Amino acid sequence: MRRPAWLGGAGKDADGAVLLTGPEAGELLTAAVEHAGGVLLEWRLDHVDANPGQSTTATYQARVQWQTGKRQELFGMSARANGPAMTDSRADIYVDGSREVAVWRYPDDPDLPGLSRAAYPEQMATIMSDLGLVDGGVSADQINLRMIGYRPRRRAVLCVEVPNRRFYVKVLRDGIFQATLARHDLLTRASVPSPRVAGVTDDNLLFLTELPGRPLSKALFEPGNPCTAESLVGLLDQLPPQVCELPRRSPWSESVDHYCRMVAAAMPDQQDRLDRMARIISQGLSGLPQGNEPTHGDFHEGQIHVWNGQVCGILDVDTIGPGRRADDLACLVAHLSTVQHMNSSQADRMRQILAGWVPVFDTRVDPVELRLRSAAVAISLATGPYRSQEANWGAETLSLIDAAEALINQVA
Repeated sequence: MRRPAWLGGAGKDADGAVLLTGPEAGELLTAAVEHAGGVLLEWRLDHVDANPGQSTTATYQARVQWQTGKRQELFGMSARANGPAMTDSRADIYVDGSREVAVWRYPDDPDLPGLSRAAYPEQMATIMSDLGLVDGGVSADQINLRMIGYRPRRRAVLCVEVPNRRFYVKVLRDGIFQATLARHDLLTRASVPSPRVAGVTDDNLLFLTELPGRPLSKALFEPGNPCTAESLVGLLDQLPPQVCELPRRSPWSESVDHYCRMVAAAMPDQQDRLDRMARIISQGLSGLPQGNEPTHGDFHEGQIHVWNGQVCGILDVDTIGPGRRADDLACLVAHLSTVQHMNSSQADRMRQILAGWVPVFDTRVDPVELRLRSAAVAISLATGPYRSQEANWGAETLSLIDAAEALINQVA
């Protein structure tokens, strides 16, 4: 695996990136597994969250020999420039020279206290029965439990299927649980088609009902028109004005310099190109007010549900708050402009959809602003292939940079 440029040599590893992405990580894993009573047979880097100069969190797929037999495990490690955080004390702390590293085994994520219960059917059955989510209760053998997404130390989402019902469970950090719950309640009261809260627990598990329809991300590649651009804008128009009273989240474009630094660290030969794009985006958006429209904050095809050619729901309302409508539409345009692993017919269909939708968006927001903000989102997405340890992360990162530049070149 080619390693990013920020992974320097000795003395240049304040954030722990060298340690946690190199062979030395195996020594820490070996010690952690032995401490737990096992033998590490093999391992590989699985996921990296890097904040250059500040901290690194990585996860590892590990094959372990336990007394009961061999098993595949997921381990996580965090290192910080300024030493362990308060929640690191929930993990095991190992010392490598002068550095302290927090090490844990999934599902005992130190920042997601509810995950250790939510990850097992037996405990999930008890939780659901205690919450009264299923009439008469439910047993472990009636549950189909699968992980939808896991961002180490940030969040997890699980799908729980029981007879004739399906729930989605968000596993959240201490500091954001109540705020997320309040956002769901706000949209429910406003009759916005979003998941309803079915139950909550003291360890930050949020049970949500299933939305009708299908994810737009799937419908995009199915026969027929997935939805209209007007219905997408109409969904955003349903967000109530009270959303503007919530704390403001910075738009992606405000952090474009940060994302460019992260991408350039992984792809140093793209530094000049990224600097140019960041400069054009920042200059082009300078002077625009922050905006005070209700926004979703992460509006893309994976969050939107459709049925019979119309939008019927929106997911992940954790990010709602005041902003500019162009930010939401730009997020969608950027995601649709950077879909990976398409065949030629799928790519043609995506171009046709963008060609039909973007002119409608251009009537709602300034076309130049839309493209510059879309480019900023595309650059933020370019941090993903390395973080997720894609097999061909270099080429995928380059394709995302190309997409961002193409958006800029439409108006620059």
